[in-house]
Amino acid sequence: MARITGRLPQGGAVLLGPGDDAALVSAPDGRVVVTTDLLIEGRHFRRDWSSGYEIGRKAAAQNLADVVAMGADPTGIVVGLGLPPEAATDWLDDLTDGFRDECDLVGASVVGGDVTRCDLVVVAVTALGDLGGRAPVTRAGARPGDVVAVTGRLGHAAAGLALLHGGRTEPVGLIDAHRRPQPPYARGPQAAALGATSMLDVSDGLLQDLGHVARASGVGIMLAPEAFAVPPLMEEAARLLGADPLEWVLSGGDDHALAATFPEGVRLPPEWTVVGQVVEGDDVQVRGRSPERGGWDHFRK
Repeated sequence: MARITGRLPQGGAVLLGPGDDAALVSAPDGRVVVTTDLLIEGRHFRRDWSSGYEIGRKAAAQNLADVVAMGADPTGIVVGLGLPPEAATDWLDDLTDGFRDECDLVGASVVGGDVTRCDLVVVAVTALGDLGGRAPVTRAGARPGDVVAVTGRLGHAAAGLALLHGGRTEPVGLIDAHRRPQPPYARGPQAAALGATSMLDVSDGLLQDLGHVARASGVGIMLAPEAFAVPPLMEEAARLLGADPLEWVLSGGDDHALAATFPEGVRLPPEWTVVGQVVEGDDVQVRGRSPERGGWDHFRK
């Protein structure tokens, strides 16, 4: 453990870091945002497709994105690791550096964790955050008339995964998006300050995740397909694989973009793109397209 903790400098929110029975992280707001995720080798990542460093970045990113999706600022993460005996020490160093470097992007720290022997690599991350006096932005506040907006990449990780499954190594930019997401961390607290009525991290696909907003808020959501720009790299990948790139945008997960609803008339910064509207109803629809949709389901084979 000393080898791991020696690679983990602690930020200002950490009052007591690794080395004791538990860590101590300040919570100036008096409330703590907490989220956790579990990644299992072969289900969520493959060591022949991603390096230890990339797996560490990805595992931290998907939890930190959940914190900012509540409108909070991440303060720390704790990590539980199950490692097979053949996992090299250098690989573990790279994994640790991945956790550290992703946390550095938001001023958070790796404040503790545990390591045990396991038949395959299992990574459990719990992230903590502070609201800074703001109200949390949940999935339950969307109202008819609100606009729906997104920020960050959509469909890139899904395209990269499809390329890897197809035995391809290019376009590199899309494969890298699968290996290492780039959540728009600063946009979560920004959306809260702008008066977002609901928000979430897009982890399982935009349609499926907005469905959570629709059900929690008791509303419908109508998306405009023409509002989604498909970048040239994704068009290229779609041609290579005979796929519809808009399906990746609408149903692909693991980019960890943010989707939020805002009162109509709110002036949004350019990083946010309006893609639809909240309406009366109870489902998510894409204008001009069938309601059939995909998305990541952890229990679907």
